[in-house]
Amino acid sequence: MQIHSFSEFDPSPQSNYERGLQRVLDRLVIRMQRDALVRETINLLRDSLQVDRVVLYYFYGKWHGQVTAESVASSEYSIFGSKGPDDCFNQEYANLYLAGRVRAIADIELESLHDCHKDFLRSLQVRANLVVPVLIPKGLWGLLVAHHCQAPHVWSSSDIEQMQTAANTLATAPCIVES
Repeated sequence: MQIHSFSEFDPSPQSNYERGLQRVLDRLVIRMQRDALVRETINLLRDSLQVDRVVLYYFYGKWHGQVTAESVASSEYSIFGSKGPDDCFNQEYANLYLAGRVRAIADIELESLHDCHKDFLRSLQVRANLVVPVLIPKGLWGLLVAHHCQAPHVWSSSDIEQMQTAANTLATAPCIVES
């Protein structure tokens, strides 16, 4: 026979309130941990890659997202909150990134890109672009993106490796998997 304390069966509103408050606090802690990890990751990447901007493009809906975190060399490069053109990122691109596609463009002016994509990158002052998916068990959580704005930038295998390692770190962090 097992003996239980009264508090385990306490149906009082106070106990429901405390459980609800604890759930809210737990979610808040996870979000704070996630945001700190993302900030630290993109700051380290921007410094290491010596680029003008590194951002996290987070998907909040099916292939709809926005820049939710950024590290910039100068405020003039800020694109925080940018959503991008809805008609550029579609199922075709999503499938490529879901399959682990890494896209490294040394100079967007010399690359064969859809006009929509090239015009969008120009509007963000992008000259060179490196994109790595952040894949969690549920699917494509976001894109980790490095931009060089001032001039073309040749991405080394080490640059790509660093971005992939950072994306994997994000994708496997409990604070992201649980968010």
